[in-house]
Amino acid sequence: MNIVAIETATETIGVAARAESGALAAFSLSGRRRHVETLVPALGDLLAQLELAPSDVHLVAVDLGPGLFTGLRVGVAAAKGLAQALGIGVVGLSSLDILTRAAVEHGHGGYLLAAVDARRGEVFASVRELRAGHDETQDVIPSGLFAPEELAEALLELGGMPIVGVGDGVQRYSEILGAVPGVACLMDALAFPPPLTLLARAAALVEAGASPLDPQLVVPVYMREADAKSNFARVTSG
Repeated sequence: MNIVAIETATETIGVAARAESGALAAFSLSGRRRHVETLVPALGDLLAQLELAPSDVHLVAVDLGPGLFTGLRVGVAAAKGLAQALGIGVVGLSSLDILTRAAVEHGHGGYLLAAVDARRGEVFASVRELRAGHDETQDVIPSGLFAPEELAEALLELGGMPIVGVGDGVQRYSEILGAVPGVACLMDALAFPPPLTLLARAAALVEAGASPLDPQLVVPVYMREADAKSNFARVTSG
């Protein structure tokens, strides 16, 4: 299949594309939060590099979140719009799942902490056990929204088990999370869910028999209310 993947859950915008021939192309831009201005041109450039037209795409993969509210809206809207225009399906995956899968690709095993910066002094995070020889992972701390100190307490309860931490949430709060015995925060890799990992995982699921979703059924996973709504609630309650 010709597949494109869209990653906008963090400040990094990432896109990837794979042609039926196996040729791959990927692009990412970090630190500017220009999701709207960057995403569509970047995707068009990748397809051109692979000598594909948008009409050649068979499947769209997208990170559903949790993550930055605006980024998710842009990425999911782009994925749905492209899929609807072409009459094709969408595979949506969790940002924490993508980070965990990327850690497996990098050779990590055991306990894996994936954390995405949620702003407001919080992170979206999960801890999963990566078992050798098994494709699936097992929840140790289920996905949720945590203050860094709250997450550190939960990690302490694991009794000093070796834990590898990935994601921009881990990097931002490394002083708190890295102080937990057994926790090693990766500071120079896996700061964001890689779009190539998203693409590969979506392709594997479909090839294994999973059915892509109708674009109309695809919705972001925010895991909390939007900033505008919460600010309005505080003002009106006051």
